[in-house]
Amino acid sequence: MTTNILFAAGDAQWHVYEQPLRTALNRAGVTATLSPDLPPAEVDYIVYAPGSAVQDFTPFTRARAVLNLWAGVEKITGNPTLHIPLARMVDHGLTQGMVEWVTGHVLRHHLGMDTHILHQDGVWRPEVPPLAHDRRVSVLGLGALGAACARMLASLGFATTGWSRRPKQIDGVRCLSGEDGLQQALACADILVLLLPLTPETDTLLDAPRLALLPQGAVIVNPGRGPLIDDAALLAALDSGHLGHATLDVFRVEPLPADHPFWAHPRVTVTPHIASETRPETAAQVIAENIRRGEAGEPLLHVVDRSAGY
Repeated sequence: MTTNILFAAGDAQWHVYEQPLRTALNRAGVTATLSPDLPPAEVDYIVYAPGSAVQDFTPFTRARAVLNLWAGVEKITGNPTLHIPLARMVDHGLTQGMVEWVTGHVLRHHLGMDTHILHQDGVWRPEVPPLAHDRRVSVLGLGALGAACARMLASLGFATTGWSRRPKQIDGVRCLSGEDGLQQALACADILVLLLPLTPETDTLLDAPRLALLPQGAVIVNPGRGPLIDDAALLAALDSGHLGHATLDVFRVEPLPADHPFWAHPRVTVTPHIASETRPETAAQVIAENIRRGEAGEPLLHVVDRSAGY
């Protein structure tokens, strides 16, 4: 029997994802009709991206699951018409990209590379960084991406602390949870990496009082979600010298407006939401596997807990 799959992620993405999806579905042994235009009542699965024209899921009476193309699901979890399972994207290409970006920027700040890259001025600056085991790094968020980054940083020798809402265990990483754990994770973070999902509980998590818990001169690296941080409080902490630097890949408004103070601030590095991207080839494999599982009556991978928001 043919499985009908609606690609509801926009025309631009259709041209990028069509062939990888067809290849992955074929390899997974799924006989499918894949199209961006199918009668709603005949759709079995919806491949989705936030911003899709599909906002009302009521007509999709036969659909078994919505398969999100991106890791972030905050723009769909609250949709009152969505009553079928929602799976977020967790794929090895996206994870590897995030690990590489986070590791690169943590090492950049740990080694003080900006001093030498930006000051080729004839001044000899023989400042030797500490070894990794003397640099404390905290990772907020221990989902698939956060856990992978924490493992990598720990493997390089960094004194790595992880924090999550629920208790977790990761070899080589001191794992904390709860409000007391959050305060401890902030207080010991020479470098703080933010990889939390955006939920009502994490929106503006790093406000002025929590930023004040960070050690003098701490660095923030945020490839997670822009609204995790209070922008005004961050700028104030940077201006006062309490924080040493912020490397930001995500923002409340994207693209970041050209007149935003982050662009010109000497202690801010802006990267244009490139820390990690869903790769069509690897993402297609995850989607195809979930459809295979659904057709075989097996549990879907990476199903979102709607009550938690991720």
